[in-house]
Amino acid sequence: MTWSVYLSGEIHSDWRDQIIEGANRLELPVTFTSAVTDHEASDAAGDCLGPESTGYWRDHKSSRVNGIRTRTLLDKCDLAIIRFGDRYKQWNAAFDAGYCAATGKPYITLHDEDIIHPLKEVDASAMAWAQTPAQVVELLKYVVSD
Repeated sequence: MTWSVYLSGEIHSDWRDQIIEGANRLELPVTFTSAVTDHEASDAAGDCLGPESTGYWRDHKSSRVNGIRTRTLLDKCDLAIIRFGDRYKQWNAAFDAGYCAATGKPYITLHDEDIIHPLKEVDASAMAWAQTPAQVVELLKYVVSD
C-alpha cells in the first residue's frame, strides 16, 4: 500500500522538505500532498473570478477556491501532518485539524513545546504530537512498515 500524507500548516520554513526528504531516503511507500504554499498565489486564488470591493470578500472568495483543493486532498489522504509554527498564527492549520477530528481522519501535530497550551484541544484529538520533522519521519516509518 502507498500511503497518502497531507502536509498542512505554516509555509515559512522547510519542514515539508525535511519530511519528504526523510521519507524518500528511507524509501517509505508514501506520497505527499499539500495546500498551495505560495502565500501570494493562495491569497489570489479567487481573483480570476473578478475584483471585490473589500478585502473581506476577496479573502472569502479565495478561501472557498482554496477549500476545493484542501477538502479534496484531506478527504483522500490516509494521514495528515499539521504543523504549527511560531512566526504566524496558522488558523488554516487549526481548521484542518478540526476537519480531520470531525471526519475521523488521523492526524499528527508538529509544533514546539512552547505552544502546547494554546493547542491543547488540537493535540487532544491528534494521534501523536511531534516536535521535529525527524520525529514525523520516524512515526511514518513505523506506521507504514509491514
